[in-house]
Amino acid sequence: MTEEQSGLSFLPLGGTGEIGMNLNLYQLDGVWLAVDCGIGFSGNDTPEAEVLMPDPVFIAERHKSLCGLVITHAHEDHLGAVAHLWPQLRCPIYATPFASAVLRRKLGEAHLLHQVKIHTIRPGGHFEVGPFNLEFVPVTHSVPEAQALILRTPHGTVVHTGDWKLDNEPVVGPVTDLERFRAIGDEGVLAMVCDSTNVFKGGPSGTEGSVRDSMAELIGSLKGRIAVTCFASNVARVESIARAARAAGREVMVVGRSLRNLEVAARECGYLADLPPFLTEQDANTVPDHRLLMMITGSQGEPRSALSRIASDVHPNISLGEGDTVIYSSRMIPGNEQAVMAVQDNLTRRGVTVLTDKDHLVHVSGHATSDDLRHLYSLVRPKISVPTHGEWRHLTTHAAFARDAGAEAILLEDGDVLSLAPGRSEIVDTAPTGRLALDGGRLLPMTGGVLAARRKMLFNGMVLASFAVDDEGYVIGEPKISAPGLLEPDDPESTRISEEFADAIDEIPDELRRDDATFRDAAKTALRRALGRKLQKRPLVDVHLLRV
Repeated sequence: MTEEQSGLSFLPLGGTGEIGMNLNLYQLDGVWLAVDCGIGFSGNDTPEAEVLMPDPVFIAERHKSLCGLVITHAHEDHLGAVAHLWPQLRCPIYATPFASAVLRRKLGEAHLLHQVKIHTIRPGGHFEVGPFNLEFVPVTHSVPEAQALILRTPHGTVVHTGDWKLDNEPVVGPVTDLERFRAIGDEGVLAMVCDSTNVFKGGPSGTEGSVRDSMAELIGSLKGRIAVTCFASNVARVESIARAARAAGREVMVVGRSLRNLEVAARECGYLADLPPFLTEQDANTVPDHRLLMMITGSQGEPRSALSRIASDVHPNISLGEGDTVIYSSRMIPGNEQAVMAVQDNLTRRGVTVLTDKDHLVHVSGHATSDDLRHLYSLVRPKISVPTHGEWRHLTTHAAFARDAGAEAILLEDGDVLSLAPGRSEIVDTAPTGRLALDGGRLLPMTGGVLAARRKMLFNGMVLASFAVDDEGYVIGEPKISAPGLLEPDDPESTRISEEFADAIDEIPDELRRDDATFRDAAKTALRRALGRKLQKRPLVDVHLLRV
């Protein structure tokens, strides 16, 4: 990318053209502001990784010009990457009390808490970060204290909606502040950068209050153990489930680390105040089945989540079976369908009744419908619309709504640099983007050698050969071949490959035997030749050479 120019520009590094991994940048006269820093979860197309996040290399190289990171709300796809990427950003963070509480726990686990300066901003508050004059506007979403962000600059005002919906009965927190949006629209808005997630759904958004009523009726009608899985950050849903359980005479237990962390953060910020502390999984056998309701993590089929382990009957404390019920108070995130169905199938095999939003009103989306979008556009009246937070099909549909509302819609993908002002708004450059995978405690590029090798091993297996040679490079004893994930040890094909590999090594010219690296490369070629075409695979091959 060329050097930054004076003016105002927008650059998404993650979350535009995809669901999750939100990382957005605004530039004002050479100074950068980051908005959100989230993770995404692996889908069927990335089985070699579980947690993904945007590569921040572009802004990491400019971190001295990065004045701050603003978090719009406490969902994982908006703040889950902070603890992993902050060492590359090294800037102060601005967030509401609830998002700050969630973030502090994550930074504490990463041993970064004392390095990161977190400024806690009240919902609806005004604040300044570098040259940016900022305002939070409360919006309803499936997490407390979700905020839209207003950026006032000498070049014009930008409305960055974050995740939002219209809900006249949100249960926890205020309704979306439409009057404030109307007043901001009256001031004049240059651009609105807006959530596209639920654009395909028409009509008004469902209310959290209706889910609370439906959940109370459903839970009161069930026998046996009840387990409910939902997004851990949805405090309103957690409160609704807990109230329904208590009305039915049941104790409430939370199972899974993210739900325990959520409870701590929520109570710290004054939520769940009139509910007694929840039981933990160690209390599982102290409450009769008909008096127990469990809230369990794992609504997206995550393989190491509590619900996945319970469904596979490998959880150390919890089991479910005949006569028990699991309620999915959540939606399937695109890409997770196969994993979710596998968990539901395992539960059904154990005799558990599985209920979803297809059976009862147990979930409503936290994102704006197309009707919600039309209403917001009528209030804000932006000159330019920038659809974000969605795949390409979401963005193009959103753009059509924006044009109908009188805005100029500009479609971007991650890495597109949009100059907003001065002059014509247009894409003027491209920044490097990519995905990083969280692999244990390491961050690895998805296109790097480690994960490329893992992908190849996953689909084609691996063949490893070991052999010893003397000082002159002649083989001592018999080479050993192993092919994990490809051949059984006693497979006749393994014997054939070993014999042909031994013959091929003998044919390597003397001049290639003197240097270990050259000899190893020649032996790899020999191993590939020994594998031949019979396997109809191209496995990853490696050779261990020991000179004795």
